[in-house]
Amino acid sequence: MSGDLRPMRTIRHTILALTLTLTGTTSMTAPSFAQAQAQAQAASTITTGVMVILTAKAGVTRDQVMAVMPDEIRQTAQLYLNGKIREWYSRSDGRGVILLLDAKDASEAHAIMEGLPLSKLDLMDHEYIGVGPLLPLRLLVAKP
Repeated sequence: MSGDLRPMRTIRHTILALTLTLTGTTSMTAPSFAQAQAQAQAASTITTGVMVILTAKAGVTRDQVMAVMPDEIRQTAQLYLNGKIREWYSRSDGRGVILLLDAKDASEAHAIMEGLPLSKLDLMDHEYIGVGPLLPLRLLVAKP
């Protein structure tokens, strides 16, 4: 399992190192750093997609979920073919799926998800997380 986590841990450490390096380097020039921070904060509202984490609700049996899966899979595949789903993954713990939707906010993602059979039958919990560009990268392109 530790081998599975290494790439993610490496990415996290690289981002942290980049952020600390940029913060330390640009703190010597306060006006441009403040300007970059303001740009980053303005950009923080940019949402380019919504991650949806689906988990079976407490008390829902595997049989209940499996009875709906043929329709769920067909409709999910259609959403992918229509460009609404960018990426989709099974959770490694077997408790659900994670979808990356092409949506501008959680309400748009919710509207997409509510049409699926598992949602209509209220068998899954949904967590919606807006995602966007990595903010520390704005510091790289900020003008000095």
